[in-house]
Amino acid sequence: MKNNPDIPVALSLGANVGDCVSGMRKAIDALSSFMTVTAVSSVYEADPVYVLDQPIFLNAAITGLTKINPLALMWTIKDIESDLGRGPTYQYGPRVIDIDIIFYGDMIIKTPELIIPHMRMEEREFVLRPLQEIASDWKHPGNGKTVSEMLQDFPDVTLKCLGNILTNDTAKQ
Repeated sequence: MKNNPDIPVALSLGANVGDCVSGMRKAIDALSSFMTVTAVSSVYEADPVYVLDQPIFLNAAITGLTKINPLALMWTIKDIESDLGRGPTYQYGPRVIDIDIIFYGDMIIKTPELIIPHMRMEEREFVLRPLQEIASDWKHPGNGKTVSEMLQDFPDVTLKCLGNILTNDTAKQ
């Protein structure tokens, strides 16, 4: 049986309900069971977008290496979210944890279940700013721009950086 190669991935983490930092740490620990976490960004505080009447969000990004395919990764992430207490809610509503696949190698995937790269990453400073810390030169396979170049569309920093409060033994900073 042939071994699958490790694929580099970038994920975005967000939460605005409960102990958000603890939930994000638990998510990283769970993700570490099937991927090698290579970097964890600082945590950023961001005002909610789209649905404004809810608590502020904490956001971070992680990079890693995985052998599982993109669809299996998505379903595994959904299981982690559920295990950590995320239940059904309305779109863009409050959540205990949200984990999005931003990049899966240099793949472009457009299916009813999964779109990679994440379709709204370019309009979300709360995704790009943490990702820029740990993967500034990763290129969007669709538009060819690096994370840093996409972040240039946000000339004013609107997020508050809370520092490297998620790092532990499972990841290198």
